[in-house]
Amino acid sequence: MPDITTGRSENELPALGICFEEYAYPHPVSFVPVHNDLQTLNMAYMDVPPKSESESNGKTVVLMHGKAFGGYYFEHVIEALTATGYRVVVPDQIGWGKSSKPDIHYSFQLLAANTAALLDHLGVGKVAVLGHSTGGMTATRFTLMNPDRVTHLALEDPLGLADYRIGIPPQSEETLYEHEVHWTDPAVIRAYVAAFFVHPDPAVYEPLAEVLIRVTLSADYPRWARAAGLTFQMIYQQPVRYEYDQIAPPTLLIVGAEDHVVPLGNYAQPDDLARLGDFIGLSDAAARDIPNARRVVILRVWRARCG
Repeated sequence: MPDITTGRSENELPALGICFEEYAYPHPVSFVPVHNDLQTLNMAYMDVPPKSESESNGKTVVLMHGKAFGGYYFEHVIEALTATGYRVVVPDQIGWGKSSKPDIHYSFQLLAANTAALLDHLGVGKVAVLGHSTGGMTATRFTLMNPDRVTHLALEDPLGLADYRIGIPPQSEETLYEHEVHWTDPAVIRAYVAAFFVHPDPAVYEPLAEVLIRVTLSADYPRWARAAGLTFQMIYQQPVRYEYDQIAPPTLLIVGAEDHVVPLGNYAQPDDLARLGDFIGLSDAAARDIPNARRVVILRVWRARCG
């Protein structure tokens, strides 16, 4: 099948390094060293100023990405925020995007601490935080660890509205690695990305799918697959749901009525899959537990299933 954006067949797509060396982000990317599990790693980030310094509101928003992508997919969110006077910081968490892909013990505490170190490096104090999908779990942990630093929290179709250990059998790291390392069929990847959208538009989802397809062509893809499996374990083993009642800042919880994603849901029984993917019911319960929360349900825009 030809690629609609380039006219190339899949066999002609160039390989993409697992740190996205050849991929252009929407804004300049910088790196900061972080020290995790006795390793010095490179954490990539975009630091985008307001479009007009004269209209800067002096506030900073941190965007935390989901499982399947890096910070590059926030391009339009960045544009909207900077146009209204915000400075926007968008890290690629370790294990994603242009950042290092180490074989380490991944934890949301670690990702949150790395993010705090990045903000310290940039001289940024208080921030508003938006977390999408898996980024919602990272944002929750960051907020719980830095209650005096976060002024507002937005959770957009967040994972972590349930404890996935209740209803999904545990999987070994070998099982998760084998699944990831063989997840290379372009048609499967394309269908996966298209399913993020209620009304899939190839002009929108094809470029996103192409990134994932090209990474599978890298000679280092097994390292990517290892990191991907380890971060699935992080999602499964480290619930944040039981601490929602400790979230201090005002919180906006946004869910899509058409979203039913469940990480590792392919290992769940149908009844458990339906329960864990009930974003309407789960978000209603979550909004009641978060002390200062407002919930918004998007009826039919897009299915935010980025993982």
